[in-house]
Amino acid sequence: MTKEESRGLPSELGVVKIADEVVSIVAGLAAAGIEGVSSMSGGITGGITEVLGRKNLSKGVKVEVGTEETKVDIFIIVKHGIRIPDVAWNIQESVKKAVEETTGLKVSSVNVHVQGIHFPQKENDQDEAEVIIAEDESK
Repeated sequence: MTKEESRGLPSELGVVKIADEVVSIVAGLAAAGIEGVSSMSGGITGGITEVLGRKNLSKGVKVEVGTEETKVDIFIIVKHGIRIPDVAWNIQESVKKAVEETTGLKVSSVNVHVQGIHFPQKENDQDEAEVIIAEDESK
């Protein structure tokens, strides 16, 4: 089954189909609203979508959706000076609650991947903010 395909949730009146993209958007919005998250890390496809003028609400989110449960991976950039374990815990709780309440799917796991740290702008250099991205050692 491809990512674009939807899964059916049977009910007495028929089948409710929820696309993977819907789960991604719900999870992304929940994670982006957490204090300490500077941005979602979306890779090249997220950047291309934004260049084309469309906001990618599922940027930085990967989901694996089954018939009754889902697994979510969130890729973020955190603000400098914020305690990362607290941000990760808050994201896990928020995403789990939002996805379960919105879709009715059970969330089996929410994995948070911290991709970098966003440093605030310097007072005398208002045009630039620095983001340090960790290199992926698994490649």
